[in-house]
Amino acid sequence: MKSKLKVLFLSPEAVPFAKTGGLADVAGALPRALKALGIDVRLVLPYYRSVRRKDFHVRPFKERLSIALGREKLPAKIFETSTEDGIPVYLLEREDLYDRPNLYGNTEGDYYDNLERFTFFTRGALEIARHLSFRPHVIHCNDWQCGLVPALLKGPYRNDSKLGSPYVVFTIHNLAYQGLFPGEKLPVTGLSPKEFFHPEGLEFFDNISLLKAGIVYSRAVTTVSPTYAKEIQTPEYGAGMEGILRKRKKDLYGILNGADYDHWDPARDPCLPARYTPEHLTPKKACKKALIEEMGLESSLLKRPLLGMVTRLDRQKGLDLLIAVLDEVMALDVGLVILGSGNEKIQRDLREAAGRYPRRFGLSLGFNEPLARRVLAGADLLLIPSRYEPCGLTQMYALKYGTVPLVRATGGLEDTVTPFSPSTGKGTGFKFRPFDEKAFLKALKKGIRLFQRKDLWEIIMRNGMAEDFSWTRSAREYVRLYHGLLKKRRGKTNA
Repeated sequence: MKSKLKVLFLSPEAVPFAKTGGLADVAGALPRALKALGIDVRLVLPYYRSVRRKDFHVRPFKERLSIALGREKLPAKIFETSTEDGIPVYLLEREDLYDRPNLYGNTEGDYYDNLERFTFFTRGALEIARHLSFRPHVIHCNDWQCGLVPALLKGPYRNDSKLGSPYVVFTIHNLAYQGLFPGEKLPVTGLSPKEFFHPEGLEFFDNISLLKAGIVYSRAVTTVSPTYAKEIQTPEYGAGMEGILRKRKKDLYGILNGADYDHWDPARDPCLPARYTPEHLTPKKACKKALIEEMGLESSLLKRPLLGMVTRLDRQKGLDLLIAVLDEVMALDVGLVILGSGNEKIQRDLREAAGRYPRRFGLSLGFNEPLARRVLAGADLLLIPSRYEPCGLTQMYALKYGTVPLVRATGGLEDTVTPFSPSTGKGTGFKFRPFDEKAFLKALKKGIRLFQRKDLWEIIMRNGMAEDFSWTRSAREYVRLYHGLLKKRRGKTNA
């Protein structure tokens, strides 16, 4: 009988355990979809304070595990739990490294010892794998925090019989986060400077780049949408890594992220005041009415376009573009609701703008998932004017919730939103391509004009709700990639 494909999945965060952004949604949903396809998948995470405070049934797996960090060997404890779907989850505990208020940093910036924290995590993950009763065929690493793994497998762990010879798949979720640290800290990693610290290795302008380590030393590199995989090979989007990414072009794959429809579905979302389906859209009006009341907006907006944004407040997300034309947007006789947190200047600018339009602009600063769901259900148009967007999940959720996305044509936004054509009745939203005020306003005005055509607007809504961006489709692509790597190995063995 053919044995199951075994995948060790490493991520610095995963729903429902720890989350700062979309990576956690991916790392929570993709292993579940892989398991449903028959993959034996295990997940490894740091045992953060936020995980400790949640009511998971955690049990000791190994009371003392010695893990190298630079010249030292430090003890750690390993705990075990599982997801609702029965996926084993291993939690690496070391109090001084992970028992902190946040995952990566605070208002002062990143934690000063993140190199130590995530070197310890990646080495710890490999040590956990050595003590498991299964050898992974594939180790799937996510983002810079896991980027050392393939380098460690080519260095200190290259002849480790307990690990075997797993292939490493490294996924870039956002190339802007590169895991940069001073070159003189290389001894922390335990890697040989001669072998690894050079321009063809993990050296990046005299710094260590953990992201680059993942790109250079992994067997396959993936990113989270086909368009983003192409974009990051160009100077405009490559963030200095475009050269090395072009060198890895044959091993670079763009696999679109999925949406977790088990948790994001307006037909059964417990956070909504009313639930609805494509066949029964009337309750969506109740969601809009409730959102208008919750945000303290004027009731007349029920018949006018209500624009929404659920986003990190950052230049990447195009907030500066929106702020530059906000008075012109509000002159279109619309309402606006924004939920998010981030850059202090952007927050100040939005507060000032909300003060100018007290009954038409609702602003909520912070992270509030129940409100995020109510914005997705209650808004008519969701604005995503991103400078770049590796994949984006918000537009996928918006489509499912019958809220029409207006996006810049970049990355995953380009791959998931189709411009609506009134003549054919096909399409799911509105797009603009140049990152400028004129193009953004033109697309917005088109959307507002079509909002007045209720017959067409319902067609757009239903088109979006019919789209299928489920994780099953994405997981099948990953499984094909895993099997393809193993097939190449068998081919070499038989040659």
